[in-house]
Amino acid sequence: MAVIGVDATVESIDGKGIWEARERCRNKRYITWDDILIQSGNKSRVIVVDQNGRGDSRTVQAAVNMVPDNNSIRVKIHILPGLYREKVLVPAKKPYVSFIGDPNHASETVISWHDKASDRDKDGNEFGTSRTASVAVESDYFCASRITIENTIVAPLGAKKMQAVALRIASNKAVLYGVRILGTQDTLLDDTGSHYIYQCYIQGSIDFIFGYARSLYKECTLHSVADKYGAIAAQHRNLEKEDTGFSFVNCSVTGTSGGSILLGRAWGDYSRIVYSYCDFENIIDPSGWSDMNVPSRKRTAVFGEYKCKGKGADRDKRVSWSKSFKFEDVVPFLDINFIGGEDWLKL
Repeated sequence: MAVIGVDATVESIDGKGIWEARERCRNKRYITWDDILIQSGNKSRVIVVDQNGRGDSRTVQAAVNMVPDNNSIRVKIHILPGLYREKVLVPAKKPYVSFIGDPNHASETVISWHDKASDRDKDGNEFGTSRTASVAVESDYFCASRITIENTIVAPLGAKKMQAVALRIASNKAVLYGVRILGTQDTLLDDTGSHYIYQCYIQGSIDFIFGYARSLYKECTLHSVADKYGAIAAQHRNLEKEDTGFSFVNCSVTGTSGGSILLGRAWGDYSRIVYSYCDFENIIDPSGWSDMNVPSRKRTAVFGEYKCKGKGADRDKRVSWSKSFKFEDVVPFLDINFIGGEDWLKL
């Protein structure tokens, strides 16, 4: 049985050392690389998940349950390689949690489930979209690195109530690094809060990144599996004063089928989505963007592109109300300042 402790060994630190470690970590209201890696200088608690029984827990959810409520110290849940068929919730009362997989192979550590919007709970109520998530995160200062999160439901084009979320993230101040998020319709519910999503692989067909959040996607691969048509992002900013939106910087948009996709759809009246320095394969619908059949959103949505490249980056046939940004317009969207990261990121 692995040891649950400080840097995975409590024996090496006496009572005073543990107290000092706790004081260093207490109320640390920012995220560093140490919070994303198992081998680090921080004295963090480590819980090992091994489905073969050689860790502290056989399941991810049981490991989450071991985190104290109202936790103020970073707890790293080291998930060893394997396929974990379970539905996981990280509740708001358990902040400062990290999910960490194999440092080299995110595909080896998989959390997988299969709920869809039309499924019903034990009381007979339909889940709806948000409750289908294979992994739901409501915990502030959450981190995940080098794992795969998937929803195995395949939503045929035009099917009703087949939305199937892989990851729902409704926490404030979260980082995903090198995470693979797989699904078809509504793969990533980027729900609320400010998030930094770095070098991740996100796969889907229709609105496979959607939500109300304020998130920076940097150096990510956005991979379409749409058969005929689909859309990458649907952002739900409803009021001009709301400081939310999705910014994609240095991302790649790829696809494996003959279907074309939109860059974004205006789910909210003031939906805000910006692509900068991105590489588009020849799968982008020439129009680029949709008002979701609400014509008034053409006047209020903020949809823009800046110095994107690739065969899908030609703006000649884009909808007239989308924007070809100038540098001064795009500056607020290019770095962590967009998500207020200067206050909570130290990467």
